[in-house]
Parts: sequence; structure tokens; C-alpha cells
Amino acid sequence: MVDWNLAVATATRLVRPGPEVSRAEAAAVVAELRRHALAAEEHVREFTGMRSSSLAEAAATPVLIVDRPGWVRANVAGFRTIVQPLVEKLQARRSSGSASAVLGTVGEKATGIEVGALLAFLSTKVLGQYETFAPAEPSLEAPDSPAALFDKPRLGPEGPGPGRLLLVAPNIVHVERELDVDPADFRLWVCLHEETHRTQFTAVPWLRDHIQSEVQSFLAETDVDPGALVERLREAAGSLGAGLPGLGGRDSAPSAGLLEIVQSPAQREILGRLTAVMSLLEGHADVVMDGVGPAVVPSVAEIREKFQQRRDRGANRLDLVLRRLLGMDAKLRQYQDGAVFVRGVVERVGMEGFNRVWTSPNTLPTKEEIHDPAAWVARVGR
Repeated sequence: MVDWNLAVATATRLVRPGPEVSRAEAAAVVAELRRHALAAEEHVREFTGMRSSSLAEAAATPVLIVDRPGWVRANVAGFRTIVQPLVEKLQARRSSGSASAVLGTVGEKATGIEVGALLAFLSTKVLGQYETFAPAEPSLEAPDSPAALFDKPRLGPEGPGPGRLLLVAPNIVHVERELDVDPADFRLWVCLHEETHRTQFTAVPWLRDHIQSEVQSFLAETDVDPGALVERLREAAGSLGAGLPGLGGRDSAPSAGLLEIVQSPAQREILGRLTAVMSLLEGHADVVMDGVGPAVVPSVAEIREKFQQRRDRGANRLDLVLRRLLGMDAKLRQYQDGAVFVRGVVERVGMEGFNRVWTSPNTLPTKEEIHDPAAWVARVGR
């Protein structure tokens, strides 16, 4: 379905270079991020009261400091792992002779180039990421040279592993310069957010399997009939520009992301549950980052204000279109909605009461409860 090696090669060729730094400066950034990641782990545990289920579990989820091509490689490895059931489904349909000419014309080479171009764009946007569906160990290739600075994730094709945390050093440096904030403070601030995600998954053993099950259920519902997919895309073609300045007009309704366009009703239900979980995880990380920050990040107020202004400013016209297509606007809403939920619950029942959210899949908030913390407290929190 996808030539993954070509996707990596394409993304590596297209990705924009990061900020200019000397080799000594780059080495110092990498070393500082490793120190901050280690320090952030204890800060997060102390603030949240969450502890890894075992030392072995925490040790099995490494922290990798990567450049933009390294981020691409890590995500390709994760994609290969998670979409394998869908690949097998498509291959079975093709072997039965039922695949139409529409699908046949889209070869793995073309798809690999498309995926590579997409990853090249995204690789400049991400500061850090907890990779839930990382491949099993060994997760790193040998460095290209003894003097290599960045970790180099493997492409697979090993089966799923326990997860890993990625910190994208060039993007962190780019944003701290753009905001004109204290570099050491900003790097620790980012690490606090990302380490919260690592703590969530190491302290809640069932969480990863639950999300993976939901994603696999979503993929299992995928309609592999190319004609049906083309028809859905045709029906939605006119709505993609709605809500964008100069395209749909001021009164236009917000358009759907590309993922939403090709969903079946069953997939929308699954995605609703996944959206609630991701809003919880992102909002929780934002709350922890801001809760710990005043004690350990001296300039946290300035960083938060400038970072929020950067989010609110948006981007140029092309970025706006791509962000809408890829659902990145929905990602920003997850931070906002999830943080409101977490703060609302903590105000009512305290951090210990909030931590009941991690008891089981049944205690996770629903999509409706994310917008109504009192409803979750009435159902679970008391």
C-alpha cells in the first residue's frame, strides 16, 4: 500500500532545514534536553501523584532526542505498525480480484511520495511527541558516525513495542528563538508537557492497549471499496474550504478534516471516544505543565503568554488549508477542551479525585463529559 522507504527518502529530501546552530551548540541542546527530560519525570510524578507501574515499564519507554528526519523515521515506523491490519485487508481484497481500477492506479510508489511530502510538512511543527505505537526494541539504529548527535529510530518492521518519547531538538530551538524566551526555561517547559504523556502511559498499564484497540476497531471499519471512498471525497470537496478566510466566507460553517470526510457512522462513534481520550491526555499535560512550571521554570508566565499568542495568530493561507485538511485545528481544540475538563474536575474533587479517571476505560470521560466536568464528577468522581 505504501513504499515506506520511499516515504522516508521523500520526506528527508523535502524537509526544510532547522535553525542555524554550530555543532557545539547542537550538542549542548541535546545534552540539556536529556537532563530536562530526566528532571521533568520526577516533577510530574510529584505533582500528579502518578507512578509508573514498575521501574522496568518506565525504563522500557526511552526518551529520544531527534532531528526532523529522525522524527519522520520514528513516525513511519509507528505507521507501519498500526496500519498493518488495514494493509492485510486491502491485500486480501486485491487477491480476490475485487479491487477496482481506481485503487490499482494508485501504486505504492505514488503513495510513498505523498506520505513523505505530508511528513516533511508535519516534521517542522512538532516539538515533542509520545509515540504510543512505536515498534518493538531494538528501537535505534547505529549512528551514522561516532560523532552523531541525534538518536536514529529504526524503521521496523518489528511488532508493536511499549512506546517512546520523542523531543525534536531543531523545532524546540526554532520556537524558543521565535518567541525570544529563555532557552533553558523553554526546554524544561516543553519537557514537562511531554513527560506527562510518558507518565500517563507508564502509570496506567491498560491505557495503551485500550487506545490501540480503538484504533484497530476504527481501521477494521474502513471501507476498502475505492468507489465509495472517491464518492465521499467528491461529496465533501466543496466543503473543505468552508470557514477559511477568503474561501468560504465569514458565515461559513467550519469544514471537516480529511479524516472525518471518509468516515462511516461506526467510525464516527469510535473517533468520538478517541477524541475524548486524546483531549483528556493533552489537557492533562497542559495543566501539569502550568502547575509545575511556577516552581521550576522562572519565566513560565512569559513563556505561556507568548506561546498562546503564537497559537492564536495562526498561520499563512497555505498552512491554514493544510491544518484544516489534516485536522490540526482539532488538535489545538483538544488542548483547550481537555484543560478545561481537567481543571474543572480538580476544582471539584482535587487531584486525587481526578486520578480516578485512570481506573479503567469506563472511568474515562465521554465526548460530552469533556465539555461538562460536573457530569463526569457526578458519574465517577464522587
